[in-house]
Amino acid sequence: MILDLSDDAVLHELWTVQRLAYAVEAELIGFDGIPPLHETLEELRATEEVFLGLHDDEGLVGAVSYRLDGSTVDIHRLVVHPRAFRRGIASKLLDALPPGPQIVSTGTKNEPALKLYRKRGFVETGTREVGPGVSLTDLAKP
Repeated sequence: MILDLSDDAVLHELWTVQRLAYAVEAELIGFDGIPPLHETLEELRATEEVFLGLHDDEGLVGAVSYRLDGSTVDIHRLVVHPRAFRRGIASKLLDALPPGPQIVSTGTKNEPALKLYRKRGFVETGTREVGPGVSLTDLAKP
């Protein structure tokens, strides 16, 4: 389940799923400046995040990345291949995270993501503007 980004095939598969997933979010929030959407393979490989992934018969269907900040799980990315939407992939990935308090941010206009996080016990802790007319909502789960 841990993705080894030193493996070129794994890296490329993750990069592809990430780009597809963030393209959907970019359309939802009306902003294509989402940093991982423009990340190169080498920038992705260099990240210090831990990546967990799920596969089906066709390959990687989703991934979540995080960093530990003490006991807090800081979720950096949660991506699901568009062909696997509404199959519970995001929930399975969130279930695979280490125990402890969790924090995450998502586009304020990304209603599907906000709905998922709220359903899983996250509460909004604030919003911040990241560009003209674009904001992120911060959420936390104790």
